[in-house]
Amino acid sequence: MTTKTKILFAITLVAIGVAGRLLPHAWNFAPVVAIGIFSGAYLGKRFAFAVPVIAMVASDIFIGFYGWQMNAAVYIAMGLAGLTGLTLQKKKNPVTIALASVAGSTVFFLVTNGAVWLFTSMYEPTISGLSASYIAGMPFLRNAIVGDVWYSFSLFGAYEAAKVLYHRFALAKTLVS
Repeated sequence: MTTKTKILFAITLVAIGVAGRLLPHAWNFAPVVAIGIFSGAYLGKRFAFAVPVIAMVASDIFIGFYGWQMNAAVYIAMGLAGLTGLTLQKKKNPVTIALASVAGSTVFFLVTNGAVWLFTSMYEPTISGLSASYIAGMPFLRNAIVGDVWYSFSLFGAYEAAKVLYHRFALAKTLVS
């Protein structure tokens, strides 16, 4: 894939991420982790961290920002999802895609709920408080996992289907010529 094509893909993925966060959706059922994983798998190192973080920052302009520590935690967690996608560059199959999606959801959950405990006064600064933060976040984790797996399979599937159709069209065109 050329650099120009990667940039166009990155812009499209950012737009999908922003739209996915701005349009009505269930809590934590958004495409940004999947976009990060896809970016890492297909666009490479230069885009893996940047694409999901840019999608988050761009959508946060409309949704609103939190304290800088919480925003940093969210953006780092999203960027890590993109880095997770780098592990798929050589082996993309349903199992590895599902595992990367669940890993992305889990890392996001651990980082952001840990940050809520650490940087806000919602929970006591004890192990019990940290546990309470993670327990309170469990319903959001379920939605995140379902959404991340759904969007990952949608993105990877659509891309692979488009590649097959493109090659079939190109082959048919050469046969007709």
